Amino acid sequence: MRFFKSLYLQDRFFYACLAVIVCFVVSFIFPNFFFVSKLLFLILLTFAFLDIIILYATRTGILGKRETPEKFSNGDDNSVHIQLENYYTFPVEANIIDEIPEQFQVRDFSIVKKIPASSAIELKYKLRPTERGEYTFGKLNVYIKSILGLVSRRFHFDNKVMVPTYPAFLQLKKYDLLAISNNLTMYGIKKIRRIGHTMEFEQIKDYVLGDDLRTINWKATAKRNQLMVNQFQDEKSQPVYSVIDKGRVMKMPFDGLSLLDYAINATLVLSNVILKKQDKAGMFTFSKKVENIVVAEKRSAQMSMILESLYNVDTDFFESDYGRLYADIKRNIKHRSLILLYTNFETVDALHRQLPYLKGISKSHLLVVVFFKNTELDELIHGETATIQEAYDKVIAEKFSFEKRLIVNELKKYGIHSILTSPENLTIDAINKYLEMKARGLV
Repeated sequence: MRFFKSLYLQDRFFYACLAVIVCFVVSFIFPNFFFVSKLLFLILLTFAFLDIIILYATRTGILGKRETPEKFSNGDDNSVHIQLENYYTFPVEANIIDEIPEQFQVRDFSIVKKIPASSAIELKYKLRPTERGEYTFGKLNVYIKSILGLVSRRFHFDNKVMVPTYPAFLQLKKYDLLAISNNLTMYGIKKIRRIGHTMEFEQIKDYVLGDDLRTINWKATAKRNQLMVNQFQDEKSQPVYSVIDKGRVMKMPFDGLSLLDYAINATLVLSNVILKKQDKAGMFTFSKKVENIVVAEKRSAQMSMILESLYNVDTDFFESDYGRLYADIKRNIKHRSLILLYTNFETVDALHRQLPYLKGISKSHLLVVVFFKNTELDELIHGETATIQEAYDKVIAEKFSFEKRLIVNELKKYGIHSILTSPENLTIDAINKYLEMKARGLV
């Protein structure tokens, strides 16, 4: 029974059978051709039997193994490796069909590769998950054909494994060194205008040409009988909270990911940058109530706590309660902090309903409201119009786009900072805003 389950007839066998059938049909017209048809049929059966013997003569013909990462990074390309070892003494053609997780909805996955005799190869393919959770791989199936190619033998390897998909941790290394160094400035990504000085004293040093004369320490100058200046550094250990709205406004999809997942990925990367800058990183989410709370700290395990908390963010996309958010922030966050609120407002009226709570938060904390452009509207605005309906749609799109800019001005009027960004640029724009506020001494 196991033999028949692993034996598969190939297209070449059926094409050969079709040719033999045609020969038998022709023999009805030309009787002398009947002997040739029987001979061809016998040859076909002989070669098929020989092909079976070749493939099944070696008990362990192929060994296969799938290697997956410990966890997937959401929204990124993750590599999966397959190792195959050929124990046959002749080259074979392998058709690899991996049972990848159902979340990807890939039903035609196949890799065809030739494997030299008595050798091993390694293959790699990439998967891009678009939602957090558990991804379960099934069996690894390998179909082997000899040079005859009439039949194939299936080898399956029970490599069932579950891989959790976490927020985009692969982006941590991408932005880590760029944020700490000045490389972002060279690439035109980071725009920083330094204003004034921070009050975090570092040391007294000798004056060198170019130092600010306003920082001269006259007492130290008198003692040393040479010019000495105070040197300051960026203030550290400032609490920074990422607050994620997981209500219905964050359900909108973009490039396979929801706005909520973009906010989660940006929070993870930004938290890493905050800790590298010696500040305290924290986060929480809210909808009907405040959840997934990680208090802003600077300890070594902080990133692990934030990663686990972001992984466990779950929502039914209900209407968000900003009144509850304001009350929780006022009760639980006692020190003045930088709060980055990831949410989305489509109209000025939607903003006005929540504006009293945002103004209340900004009185005690430095509030930055992060919301999103609708990139599909931008494509509609800049597209060509050929009909009256298309012109009407373009005018409506321009109206909604203009309302987004009005929201920015409305927040600015009340001293609330804002970031209006597209989903794909959210991470870098959030990092830039944080670094800008650090440079200006606001944090």
